Amino acid sequence: MNIKDQYLAKVFEKVITRNPAESEFHQAVGEVLESLSPVIKRRPEMKELGIIERMIEPERSITFRVSWLDDKNRVRVNRGYRVQFNSAIGPYKGGLRFHPSVNLSIIKFLGFEQIFKNSLTGLPIGGGKGGADFDPKGLSDYEIMRFCQSYMTELSKHIGADTDVPAGDIGVGSREIGYLYGQYKRVKNEVTGALTGKDYAYGGSLVRPEATGYGLCYFVCEMLGAKGESFDGKRVVISGSGNVAIYAHEKAAELGAKIVAMSDSGGYIYDENGIDLEVVRYIKEKKRCRIFEYVNEVKRGEYHEGCRGIWQIPCDIALPCATQNELDAVSAKALVQNGCKYVAEGANMPSTPDAIKIFESAGICFGPAKAANAGGVATSALEMAQNSMRYTWGFEKVDAKLQEIMKNIYLNSANIAEDYGRAGDLVFGANVAGFLKVADAMLAHGVSY
Repeated sequence: MNIKDQYLAKVFEKVITRNPAESEFHQAVGEVLESLSPVIKRRPEMKELGIIERMIEPERSITFRVSWLDDKNRVRVNRGYRVQFNSAIGPYKGGLRFHPSVNLSIIKFLGFEQIFKNSLTGLPIGGGKGGADFDPKGLSDYEIMRFCQSYMTELSKHIGADTDVPAGDIGVGSREIGYLYGQYKRVKNEVTGALTGKDYAYGGSLVRPEATGYGLCYFVCEMLGAKGESFDGKRVVISGSGNVAIYAHEKAAELGAKIVAMSDSGGYIYDENGIDLEVVRYIKEKKRCRIFEYVNEVKRGEYHEGCRGIWQIPCDIALPCATQNELDAVSAKALVQNGCKYVAEGANMPSTPDAIKIFESAGICFGPAKAANAGGVATSALEMAQNSMRYTWGFEKVDAKLQEIMKNIYLNSANIAEDYGRAGDLVFGANVAGFLKVADAMLAHGVSY
């Protein structure tokens, strides 16, 4: 990290010392601190009242055991997490991730990012994140149900519609949310908006499944529009083939783009004529198979082992939608050399710091995750509003609100960057815009907060 300000460098050093072996958390904090030097100079009270020191320390970190029975009646044990990072502007809000890689560092990095992402939406939601080192792949629906019920039995002690509202993330889709919400109702004996990402039949919001992918494309539309361009006729590469990637594909294609590649953790598919999205949906959502099955359904398609190779494919727009640190310096150089002009992050922190520096040096328009993928949590907040009113909005109304939110996120980030003499630097603009709203709320609440 290149943190030039002496005070901020000491803050970062303390983060590393107090949180050893949490590399993802270090990366997320360092990336924000790099942007805050001019803010401290303009707003010295931020330093004097310890706002940054308070913001980088979670208000509450919860770790718990999750015991459950598999289909052979064997006891299985996982570790569950919920990090309630900052509630200055509203109840904690952030997804649950079920994946074997989950640990405290990943949950803290995601929760820290969530503070700024949620702030950027303009909606009254704070930052939090949770999950477990549980792998749902290959398990039966009953095994997943039993795990979710055990997990929620403990989590229910710490969440609620006005306290902390989890949602889905990697490994937690509508099936898992249903099991989690059913157990929450059973334990708490109440029907409230304590989770989002619910199916429409029992309190979910229209557009929520599409929101992160659609919102990503709406943000890219603003990036393109600032250069007098649009999606029309652009070649797009999208990593991943989960919910975010599928709906990013759907919206980008609707706006005139041709998506030529998608991936999963095993490898990537390439189709010069454009990836057939319905085939991908069938493979991933119906068959629950790996993406290499695409070439069995579409003979013109190609499959290549190794998911990182996807960034070697020439494109105009790259949308990393898989997982953290998937796009490294080597991949960034390949994108630059092959003529890519726009990169926007659909996953959380998918580009390494070195990759981002390469994009910036090459003049590539770069949309950071905390701004570009905020559509999901924004629509979750709209779901919370509908739950509070015991009312539902139509698809067009929610979609229009989502478009407006993403446009405002872009404009706020761009305007802040320009105000600080960093025109076009959306990483800086998003970091500072997100930080200032939360910091001002913390100042208003007093030093003890």
